[in-house]
Amino acid sequence: MPDEPRETKSVPDLLTGLIRETTDLVRTEAQLLRSEVSDKFAQLQVAGGSLVAGAICLLVALLTLTAALVTAVSKIGDPDIGPGWAALIVGVVIAVIGAALLAKGRRDLEPVDLAPSRTARQLGEDTKVVKGQLR
Repeated sequence: MPDEPRETKSVPDLLTGLIRETTDLVRTEAQLLRSEVSDKFAQLQVAGGSLVAGAICLLVALLTLTAALVTAVSKIGDPDIGPGWAALIVGVVIAVIGAALLAKGRRDLEPVDLAPSRTARQLGEDTKVVKGQLR
């Protein structure tokens, strides 16, 4: 097979091409970052909604069921437990439920989940490619 002629480009043409490709790459990465930040903001909104919903549920539970539960628990057993112990038992159960809801909302707000990891990984790969082209 005969050697095919290679197309030679001048240094200014090569630099112009490199600048154009780098500009396109930066623009694409910026779009990816904007998209990922938007997704993470939506995740923050959902997590905040979970926290608020959990707090409202706790308040409603405390206001609505506490009196009824205390009365019901106080009548358990022979002799009766009494309203003081019944109130303590009901309060502990409601506090455990509230703590579980708040822990879920807090987990949803972990910084690891909110970091733009895809963009960071892609920027690392792009840096390697650019360094490889410069050699």
